[in-house]
Amino acid sequence: MTQPENTAKQKTPPPRKLMLVRFGKMGTLGWCEHNETTIPRTRPNVVIKTSRGMELGQLVGVGNYRSGQFKSTPEQVEEYFGPTETGQPVITETGTFVRFATPEDLREQQHLEISAVQEAKTCEKLAAELNLPMKIIEAEHLFGGERVVIYFTSEGRVDFRELVKRMAREYQTRIELRQIGSRDEAKLVGDYETCGQECCCKRFLKILAPVNMRMAKLQKATLDPSKISGHCGRLKCCLRYEDATYLELRERLPKKGETITTAQGVGRVVDVQILTQLVVVQFENGDRQAWPVDEINALNKLAPAEEVQKEVAKEPLPEISEKEITAVDEVTTEIEDLTSQMRREEQRPRGGQQRLPRDSQPQPRPQQQSQQDRGGKSDRPGGGKNRNRRFKKRPQNNNGGNNANNNQSNNRNNGGPRPNQNQNQRPNRPQQPEGGNQ
Repeated sequence: MTQPENTAKQKTPPPRKLMLVRFGKMGTLGWCEHNETTIPRTRPNVVIKTSRGMELGQLVGVGNYRSGQFKSTPEQVEEYFGPTETGQPVITETGTFVRFATPEDLREQQHLEISAVQEAKTCEKLAAELNLPMKIIEAEHLFGGERVVIYFTSEGRVDFRELVKRMAREYQTRIELRQIGSRDEAKLVGDYETCGQECCCKRFLKILAPVNMRMAKLQKATLDPSKISGHCGRLKCCLRYEDATYLELRERLPKKGETITTAQGVGRVVDVQILTQLVVVQFENGDRQAWPVDEINALNKLAPAEEVQKEVAKEPLPEISEKEITAVDEVTTEIEDLTSQMRREEQRPRGGQQRLPRDSQPQPRPQQQSQQDRGGKSDRPGGGKNRNRRFKKRPQNNNGGNNANNNQSNNRNNGGPRPNQNQNQRPNRPQQPEGGNQ
């Protein structure tokens, strides 16, 4: 058989089976390799071997296993916990699975925890004898008995070499002293907080990110240190949980003192409410009213021209020379002189009559177009034909004149009204409209 055939027959190695375990007093997370096909959900405690020795740990995510393999990859778990401040991964410890914990293992662990309390008291007594400025917090006795870890706090560095020698002589095992901070102290001795839940740092937090006063002010929390501080004496870690949401909501709101446009007019922002997304606006008359930020943003988006005008108004005006100013003044003076001269000529009387102002003079009526210019058609609905028919001449009857004379003489005899004596006055005749028959 050739070499390529041998290579083809070689089987690819199966993927490593990993389980996520939490162990130790500090709740350290680590990946442990195993060969189990199934993970029982009723026995979450396991015995593992780490760099410190044999330890008793607890499985994380018991329901997240399939055929003995943890469903989430190490990359997904790192993304869940988030990056640390130093950029190092959260899970750095690795170990090997030994067996599932038996009832005897659990009883042995309880016995070790009782002995760890006595070890902490002994260490505290020896530290007092040596006048060491340190505070013993807690002791941890590993499951295999290879090591005793003692946690303490101190303001500075402590030379505890003599203390380690006396402790090793007393218990005939390896002694490790580890200095911790105030937050790690709260993780070890903290129990329940004011919310009624167990301390977050003790229950699930693996990355203790810094918390500052800005977060408390942004969330409108009370600034009383006794109410916003935890067991460690620092600001509570839960103030950081909603900080990203508050920042996102705060970006949508205008700043205090900013001038905005509302449905009732222009006002100034005096206060904002982040969670309810309301903006308190004060108008020129002193009234205050709360407006939803969506309505304010919709109105202010429609007025970009006003902002442009304000920017243009802020720009400096171009400089004008004195020669240009003098030329403009001369032209303006000439125009004013011509205007006043034209007004005087219009008001001057002509032919012994006082001329009326232009506004009070009667305007001549525009001469109506003749029927011939309009092509023989009239503006009225009936046209020119009906108009001429209305004012058509009636034939005169000879008897009509005699009857008029008889009626006039009868009126004189009977004392009736006499005709007008003014001979110069002409009788009123109906005026024949333009365009009629001649």
